[in-house]
Amino acid sequence: MTMQLMFYEDKAQNLVEQYTLTEEQLRYTKSPKESIALAKQDNSRHAILAMDGNKLVTFFVLHEKEGVTPYSSNEQALLIRSFSTDFYEQGKGYAKTALQLLPDFVRKHFPSINELVLGVNVPNRAAQELYKRCGFVDEGRQAMGLRDELKVMSYYMKEVEN
Repeated sequence: MTMQLMFYEDKAQNLVEQYTLTEEQLRYTKSPKESIALAKQDNSRHAILAMDGNKLVTFFVLHEKEGVTPYSSNEQALLIRSFSTDFYEQGKGYAKTALQLLPDFVRKHFPSINELVLGVNVPNRAAQELYKRCGFVDEGRQAMGLRDELKVMSYYMKEVEN
């Protein structure tokens, strides 16, 4: 699997149109189409595509500045929101790989960031376990999401040795 993360560009719109989320998934996340529309209106939101070759497998948004405020008081934090994996690509390790690639992607494109933060729905245990396995920690903070209480989890960026 040679996966890579990239910023959304309009030429990928066709891939986004084909991306499938079930009703169950949409209980916990926004669709890529909805997220991209918001990102186009707000330059502190960055739509990110996780590509396996020319296939869009995982999608999320990195939200800077005021987007982070409900989740963290750290001004150098970046919020991960609307994280999803295409329904037909679930269970293949794409979400985990995307999360593992994320720290290097963030270091390259957002060099001042030292923390990644996300809110995961309290009932969504599978996602919480995935985030823990990828180095996110639950420090007992909670926030209110669209429908459910959210567990706030953080990933602290380590300094890279040269």
